[in-house]
Amino acid sequence: MEPVTLTTDRLVLRAVGPEDTDAVYGAAQDPDIQRWTTIPSPYLPEHAQGFTHQLVPDGWADGSMFTFGVFLPAGDLVGMLALTMRSLGMTEIGFWATKEHRGNGYITEAALAAAHWAFTRLAVDRVEWRAEVGNHASRAVAEKSGFAVEGTLRSAINNKGVRRDCWVGSLLPSDLGLPSTAPYLPAPGRSA
Repeated sequence: MEPVTLTTDRLVLRAVGPEDTDAVYGAAQDPDIQRWTTIPSPYLPEHAQGFTHQLVPDGWADGSMFTFGVFLPAGDLVGMLALTMRSLGMTEIGFWATKEHRGNGYITEAALAAAHWAFTRLAVDRVEWRAEVGNHASRAVAEKSGFAVEGTLRSAINNKGVRRDCWVGSLLPSDLGLPSTAPYLPAPGRSA
């Protein structure tokens, strides 16, 4: 698939490319991003180059991962967001915000825009969010975006060679007032 650009009231979401390598490298020096995500640590210039020159374009080309840089209209990088296809009709969302742009609601806005796009353009019926237990900033974004936190998965994330427990949640098309591509039959006592 060719990369797409999404816009919101305050943001532009687009695939990052070689021109963004320095911005990605600079943002990824933040110890919080290195701690709570699975990016390499230390994060070297060649990691940023591999990400912007190969990983992002390859993911778009083969439809396995749709990575968006989250930018202000003036061009400042405020974060990164990816939708990774995990199974038929299901994608996993991951995101981070640059230190100087945290607390402005940008990643929540981007997550909603990306989920809407996935539901309407990718035939996705579930966007799943996972974060290591203790990553309260990620959980806050997920909850503000409307994700239902479903529980804790034991040993479900491998971060830098260490197995860790993670929270898991989901966003469904109906959460955004959209139809599903397949009928959904909730468990008894649960509403769609």
